[in-house]
Amino acid sequence: MELKEKIKDYCEFLGLDTIGFIKCREFNELREFYNGRKAFNLENEFEEENIEKRINPNIYMEEGKTIISIAFPYLHNVEYINNGFSVYTRGEDYHKVVKSYLNKICNYIESLGGVAISLVDSNTLPERYIAYLAGVGFIGKNNMIITKKYGSFVFLGEIITNLEINSDDLRTFEELNNFKECKDCEACYYACPTKAININRKNCNICLSYLTQKKDLEDKYIKLLNGRVFGCDSCQDVCPYNKNALFSNIEEFKPFSFMNENNTKVLAYINNKDFKETFLKTSCGWRGKNVLKRNAIIKLAKNDLDSIKELETESPYIINYINRLL
Repeated sequence: MELKEKIKDYCEFLGLDTIGFIKCREFNELREFYNGRKAFNLENEFEEENIEKRINPNIYMEEGKTIISIAFPYLHNVEYINNGFSVYTRGEDYHKVVKSYLNKICNYIESLGGVAISLVDSNTLPERYIAYLAGVGFIGKNNMIITKKYGSFVFLGEIITNLEINSDDLRTFEELNNFKECKDCEACYYACPTKAININRKNCNICLSYLTQKKDLEDKYIKLLNGRVFGCDSCQDVCPYNKNALFSNIEEFKPFSFMNENNTKVLAYINNKDFKETFLKTSCGWRGKNVLKRNAIIKLAKNDLDSIKELETESPYIINYINRLL
């Protein structure tokens, strides 16, 4: 059995069935794209400034020959309460969950005589582009990877290995903006609350998902949150490819009970101890208590301005936002 088939079989044994392989190489075709983002001031503080680190996977593994891209579905067959949290945040922190699966696969690759490293989100490589090249999914007009089985409700993880594995390389950079799967559909353009995605240029700096994570929020964006506490699912909710998306079998991504209820007031008043025992375990916990608390207070103030007057806090950060809301 070929190496590729052995690895795919092992991944399927773990419950992962959306996988692709590409040659580990420099993605020089993205250089102009990233330079354009710099020129138009479209970068944000979460992006790596050094373009070389974004296009060269051999910075992570000098002897790397193959990149394996894997999709991890997270949507479960439950009713998701509209409480201001994006669906992807409801279960266990995907950084830890995906990393644990990837490490198992790396160990398996090492049992086959190879060396492998796992990468989850915290790396600077273009993971959606890698997944696109490998045929894991296509990149839609909403700038998200969209898979055949699970729609866009997936996390991505990568493995770099020194084993030479037959690559899929099903796509090219030139095809990227043809959006042949989206055809004439522009549902996400109309659904985007800030027009961060449109026919001309995508600007992630005004994406509401980004704004909910931004540490310093300008007054003009406060009202635009419109009840969102972390993340935004507007473009996903209207995407036709998500209407019949299959559900995940990854138990860790099932929503925590406290994440699938109306928890705005709880979060607005939360202390450090309770935060560590609850929200810190999720995919939005990394951003810290104060940013989430700020967004909950903004949501609370939208419906009941008097309620935030009762808040007691010693945090200058939170006090600043309360004063701006009153």
